[in-house]
This record gives sequence, structure tokens and C-alpha cells, in this order.
Amino acid sequence: MNRLFLASALVIASVSAASAAALPAPAKAAQASKAVEPKLVEPRLRIGASGIDGHARVALTFDACMGQADDRILTVLIRERIPATIFVTARWLKHNPQALQVFLQNPDLFELENHGQNHVPAVDKPVSIYGIAAAGSPEAVRQEVQGGADAMVAAGIAPPHWFRGSTAKYNRSSIVQIREMGYRIAGYSVNGDGGSLLGASVTEKRIASAKDGDVVISHINQPTHAAGEGVAKAIIDLKAKGVEFVRLQDVEDMGDDQTTQ
Repeated sequence: MNRLFLASALVIASVSAASAAALPAPAKAAQASKAVEPKLVEPRLRIGASGIDGHARVALTFDACMGQADDRILTVLIRERIPATIFVTARWLKHNPQALQVFLQNPDLFELENHGQNHVPAVDKPVSIYGIAAAGSPEAVRQEVQGGADAMVAAGIAPPHWFRGSTAKYNRSSIVQIREMGYRIAGYSVNGDGGSLLGASVTEKRIASAKDGDVVISHINQPTHAAGEGVAKAIIDLKAKGVEFVRLQDVEDMGDDQTTQ
């Protein structure tokens, strides 16, 4: 009995020790996963203020991610002669040749810049942002940025100088890489339409509240979303206040997270 008991005890102890050794593995794996999770930043960008009381200077910037052109916004920009900076993807260019021609026929109004090739976040680690898989590697970030620029040039657009990635989020190493490719990274200071998902009235209020030196981000590729109506109305509101509209290429600017300097 003693020998049997001793043998059983040794077996139990051995199994318990093995189990104990195995338990930390998931925790260690979770810690390792957490350790490589990149810290994401969403850079702010502001332009040089006018410095004149009652005379605000604002930069309207629009993302054309995919989908169609929002004529509600485009019509107001043309009719009111409002300058704006438009960030286009290769995907959007492919499906909107008529809108592109409108942009190209109004070079005094529109500055066209790079929003990437396939509208994937320019983050060099395999993460998901708002449900969108990031580029995932430095090579894929380079392809997203360069592919967007190549498509622009092929469409007859001047080589871009600014880049804004999908979701407008980056990690530190991707910021360095994009800057080394010769781009300034376009953040913003006013989120006008919440990714085009806000209602018309909320969008109008957000954009119309822009102050001297603000950079507004909105979308010009969602003609079926209510936000576009709010964007169009807000442009009229700002013009009525005497706001001076400028493009990024025409003014001094300062972005945080070393995105422009």
C-alpha cells in the first residue's frame, strides 16, 4: 500500500507540476501580443491663422475613399468658388473620371493629394482599425503610399506632396517611413462628419464651428449619406461669416507627431 500510495503521489505531483508550468503560457502569449501591439496616433494639423479679429482662415480637406462623388458638396464648392484639398485613392479615381475632370478643370480651387492605393491604414503592423485591416508591414505601407501616387500621376494629376492614410491613424515607425518617402502627413483639427456617419445637422454644426487656423476633415464620396447635406450647408455658413478658405499647399502648417516637420 505504501509503495502504491507513493507512486500515485509522484504521478499526481508530476502532472500538477506540468500543469503549473503550462498555465503561464497563455498569459505570456497575451503579454507578448500586447507588447507588439503598436501605439496608434491620430495627428492633428493646423494652418497659419490669419491673426485678424473677425477674419478666420480655414482649410477644408475632403477624403475621396471609394464610392461615388458627392455632387451636393462638389456643386457648392464650384458655385461658391471655395478652395479645398481633396485626398483621392486609386480606387476612387478609377470609378469617378467625370468628377476628376471637374477637379482638373478648376486648378484654382482644388489641390489633389494622396489618400492611398486601396484605402488601407498605413500602419506597418498587422492590426485592425475600425474593422479595416492595416497594411501590416513596411513593404505594404510603401505600396499603399506609392501605389496611390502612381495612380494619380497616371490620371494626369501632378505628383502629390501630402498623404493621408485610411482612418487617419498611424504608428510611429510608419510616420517615419512615409516622411522619408517625401510626404507630409495630413492630420486635422476638426472632424467634420465623423467618417461621413453623422447626421446632417450635427455635421453642419461641427464644421460651422471651425475657428481661425483649423483644418477640417470630411468626405466627398458618400452621396447617399446624410452627412453630405450638412457639409454643403456648413460651407455656406462659413462663407457667410467671412471665412477665408485655403488649400494646404497655399499656407504654412504645423502637424504634431513629427508629421510635417
